[in-house]
Amino acid sequence: MEACKISQLYDLNYTIARGLFENAEYPWEVLPVIGEYILRLGAKLDPEKFDRMGEDVWVARSAKVAPTACLNGPLIIDEEAEIRHCAFIRGKAIVGKHCVVGNSTELKNVVLFDGVQVPHYNYVGDSILGHKSHMGAGSITSNVKSDKTLVEVKSGDEKIATGLKKFGAMLGDYVEVGCNSVLNPGTVIGAHTNVYPVSMVRGVIPGDCIYKNKSEIVKKEEM
Repeated sequence: MEACKISQLYDLNYTIARGLFENAEYPWEVLPVIGEYILRLGAKLDPEKFDRMGEDVWVARSAKVAPTACLNGPLIIDEEAEIRHCAFIRGKAIVGKHCVVGNSTELKNVVLFDGVQVPHYNYVGDSILGHKSHMGAGSITSNVKSDKTLVEVKSGDEKIATGLKKFGAMLGDYVEVGCNSVLNPGTVIGAHTNVYPVSMVRGVIPGDCIYKNKSEIVKKEEM
């Protein structure tokens, strides 16, 4: 599935974690190694720009972190990011430059590229969010299937077995997810696609589209 490849979804110039992706073909391949990558990268960060706070937590000095936020490692928060009141980062997370992690938002085993916004009541687990992607209030990634079987990525009759029990969503660069939407396990959304509010999304959604419902996905240039 060409549309699911890292090269189609992401500009790697917009993440401190570029090295994490360079030897992978599909973005979900990096999910099992995010934690160990953070430990290697954190040890190399410039101490003039990053403070080490607690065990395996590196926070850029230019970042803003609310005193009520909960930060668990391994974790890197890059420059000019904002971690707001009562944000909960459970660990294995890379938060890019100028990101916003908001009130009651929970992160776990994720990479947020630069400029990502998850500002209001979001759950993002076992997921990769591309440059300047945005999740509206209350939208979440569902990262485990109800029958607990391994996640497959599906596009029409094509399937890719991931071997992963926990896999949320892969959002390409500049994806907009509407409020109170649920991204089911194994969802891949192409760059520059918008998802209507209160949507239930699964499978592979092409880039440069408007997702209205599973039966109505419209290319932007056709609108």
